[in-house]
Amino acid sequence: MATIVYFHAHPDDECILTGGSIARASDEGHRVVLVTATNGDHGEVPDDLRAGETLVDRRRSETEHSAAILGISRIVWLGYEDSGMTGWEQNQRVGAFCNASLDEAAHKLAAVLDEESADILVTYDWHGGYGHPDHIMVHKVGHRARELRPNTKLFEATMNRDRMRRLVDVARSAGLSDEDLSFDPDAPADDGNPMGSLESEINISVDVTPWTARKRQAVACHASQVSTSGFFLSMDEEMFSLAFGNESYITPGDTTPMYDGWILS
Repeated sequence: MATIVYFHAHPDDECILTGGSIARASDEGHRVVLVTATNGDHGEVPDDLRAGETLVDRRRSETEHSAAILGISRIVWLGYEDSGMTGWEQNQRVGAFCNASLDEAAHKLAAVLDEESADILVTYDWHGGYGHPDHIMVHKVGHRARELRPNTKLFEATMNRDRMRRLVDVARSAGLSDEDLSFDPDAPADDGNPMGSLESEINISVDVTPWTARKRQAVACHASQVSTSGFFLSMDEEMFSLAFGNESYITPGDTTPMYDGWILS
């Protein structure tokens, strides 16, 4: 059995991008460790915080519940501040993850890889899927940590932009109006680049439809950030499975065309 370390930027990022793969790996008997870079302290503040409870407290609790559903064995918090979206005031804060020492953060992550004798590290693609400063930093730190521990196999989690475009076309053919379909995967995201990666850049396409119900339950755990009327949970289970039943990975340096497979094959 293998040990996989999933490295994510914020509490709740573990669900949508890699939740199905995490649940599958756990069900197959592998050990899954989640490393979260930030405390998510600049997220949405819920109205029902208890006396003395902070947003960080709530988001950590939500992540623990999500981890239990997905089968994550251990959560490690690197403790950096959420940097906020590109251009936000938080970008300038000394404690923001985007301003962290690359080597310091990478050594923290590499220490977890050593403790766990990790076989696999999962980080993000070059622009973190949609250009968020913390996601870009996850990519950089993940690659640097792998340099420090070269025996760990590295994968980059990404989003399949071609698939997203096809799903939008299917929805439009089903009668949804352009107003309902305001999402455009080819439009500039947070850093000005389109979302995710093209199929020509992706190596492994993972079918996680048997685990999408668990993935959806894990998303729902992050109630302070994702309301039942929000984008993800407003879908019924069938539509959610169609939209999020596939997860994509890049193997850095690999020119193999995209194939249906599994990171543990």
